[in-house]
This record gives sequence, structure tokens and C-alpha cells, in this order.
Amino acid sequence: MFKKDITPSPKQKLKSSIQRNLRQSLLTTYPLLTPHIDDIIPKKASLEQIKLPDRVSLYVIDGTTPLFFQADTPSQQNTIVPHLKLVHRFPQCFPTIRIDRGAIRFVLSGATLMAPGLTSKGGRLPQPHERPPREKSAAEVENDEIEVPNEGADEEGHWSRELEKGEPVVVLAEGKEEACAVGVLVAGTKEIKEKGKGPVIEEAHFLGDGLWRMALD
Repeated sequence: MFKKDITPSPKQKLKSSIQRNLRQSLLTTYPLLTPHIDDIIPKKASLEQIKLPDRVSLYVIDGTTPLFFQADTPSQQNTIVPHLKLVHRFPQCFPTIRIDRGAIRFVLSGATLMAPGLTSKGGRLPQPHERPPREKSAAEVENDEIEVPNEGADEEGHWSRELEKGEPVVVLAEGKEEACAVGVLVAGTKEIKEKGKGPVIEEAHFLGDGLWRMALD
């Protein structure tokens, strides 16, 4: 989707009602961002829309900080997908999968991510587990930190629930600390494990692509 350089349209400031709706949609999609939402979208900041080719809208704060995008396409259907720069700021707040070393060069060239890159020894798909409820500390209560039942990364970085077709997901890479891509699943993670073949994400946003390089100032 973003393989080539992008020429954005002029920025458009959004009405307060639209900003509130987008803010809520972001939290509904990524509830683990709740403690950080005032840092991501400050109440007095200006949320702006930039229209990109192929029916994609990018949302930025104060004209310079990209947050997320929506694509009006059959595969994404206006799903809120985080820009990689937002993912790098809050890496523990997004569903993740991991590719093996051999798949990295293909993902970073814009190729469709295929299941073998995740089901191999170096790859990783979610390992669902039940986390017992725990009592919040005083600091967590004061900071209004939330815990989403059975969702989030454990101490080894495994996501705690299966992800469904059509859900956005962040792609980590074996041996690398920061995420390398993000996109929308074209198959659920349970199906990927069972079949072990076929596409996983198409039209991803990846490090070094046109969206990553696009100048906003």
C-alpha cells in the first residue's frame, strides 16, 4: 500500500465531535492505550486528517506527529491501524506476532507476509493463557491504569489471546527490539497455526516505506 513515496493532501483540522469519536474508536480497538491517551491525543491539541492515495486517511497531532491511519478498502474497512511511530512509543499496548529472521527482508520489501514466517522456530503466534485477576496497587489506581482481562503481552512477549481475521496486528522480528510492520490480518491466528500456509497480512505499513518516510512539516 505504501511502497512508493507519498504526496499527501493539505492537512484538515477535524471538528471536536469527530476528534472525540476517533479518540474513543482508538481506545475501543486498543484498550491498553487508555492510561496513555492524554499523551497521545492531548485535549488541547489539534487532531488533523491527511488524505493519501488509495482511499487512505492519516491522522496526525499538531501537524507533525503521525498516530494512525484508516484505509477504505475491502481488506481493511476503515480499521484503525497505528502508525509505526506510535507503536514504537507504546510497544506493549498492541497485539503482536513475530516473524523469523528469514522473513524480515521480504516484509521490509513490501511482500505479503506468509504463514511459514510465523510458524517456524523463530516465529511466534499468540499463546492464549488465562491470567488470574489481581488487585491494583495504589499507584495504578491513582494513575487510572487498566488491565484488560486475558489481553496483553506476558513476560516473554506472548500475546494472551487469539486474534481474529480483520484485526490489526503489529509485526515483530526475531532478534529485533522494535516492530517492523503493522497491518490487518487476513486470517485468524488460530487458523494460521492449523493450516501453516497462506497469506497473513497484505498491504502492510513497514519500516522505510512511503508512509514512514513521508514528511509532515
